[in-house]
Amino acid sequence: MTTRNLMLNTRSETEALARRLAGLTRSGDAILLSGPLGAGKSVFARAFLRTLCNDPTLDVPSPTFTLVQPYDSPLGEVSHFDLWRLQGPEALEELGWDDARTGIVLVEWPERLEDLTPPDALHVTLKPRPVAGQDPDAEDQPREAVLAGWADRL
Repeated sequence: MTTRNLMLNTRSETEALARRLAGLTRSGDAILLSGPLGAGKSVFARAFLRTLCNDPTLDVPSPTFTLVQPYDSPLGEVSHFDLWRLQGPEALEELGWDDARTGIVLVEWPERLEDLTPPDALHVTLKPRPVAGQDPDAEDQPREAVLAGWADRL
């Protein structure tokens, strides 16, 4: 499995990474976003989906309460899952996981997938890197991105 570590110093660098990865995405792909609260998963997801759907003003609400939000893209349907509140992987059936896997899935909190984790997924882990003297909740805090998977594309 290919692994790459990148330092992202600003929010715009996180968005740029998301746009680059959206350009490499194919139908049937799974992109799994991990990291603690405030790590930049929503920033990444918004930029990724806007790029994939060719709509820079696309409204991308967090699917925290709905658990899944579908989007139409030139590559087919994209399903943005937020599994923070998922009661277990068996609940994915009710959310249409199997059908969604025929398109593209972007999953926040993928550790809740357990045995349903796609083996060929791209894992994107975002880790905040606080700067001394900077507010830890600052919008532009640096972060490290660890990419694992997609050996043929990264």
